[in-house]
Amino acid sequence: MLRPAHPGMIRRALEAASQADPRDVPVGAVIYAPDGTELATGFNTREATGDPTGHAEIIALRAAADILGTWRLEGCTIAITLEPCTMCAGALVLARIGAVVFGAWEPKTGAAGSLWDVLRDQRLNHRPEVYGGVLEAECGDVLREWFRTQHR
Repeated sequence: MLRPAHPGMIRRALEAASQADPRDVPVGAVIYAPDGTELATGFNTREATGDPTGHAEIIALRAAADILGTWRLEGCTIAITLEPCTMCAGALVLARIGAVVFGAWEPKTGAAGSLWDVLRDQRLNHRPEVYGGVLEAECGDVLREWFRTQHR
């Protein structure tokens, strides 16, 4: 099995991010089973679908739960190119995900240590392991390039 903060996990999440519609922020997520096999991927779909919950993590969580036949993703690891927001961090806690690995920090909305720390909040009944900043520069470059090209 890959160690939780293995860069290969984030590289795979970057591949998933590249599948996003050009209008969507290129964020990708991959969920791995406890044995290290890839279960599901997701990428942002908010603009493409008009769904405010269309974040990469939510898409990947839904797919993994469908594959496993349960909402409990105990022992699974999610790799994400960007620090999760509060919605996604809450969903990861509620899904009982075992570990969260992410690339770029998100100082404006991050909920894994930047703005809030939902994932390690001692008041919650589940707290996954958290590994941030894995391939941070590469993940940040993808996001900066996307925002540089936007003319909104």
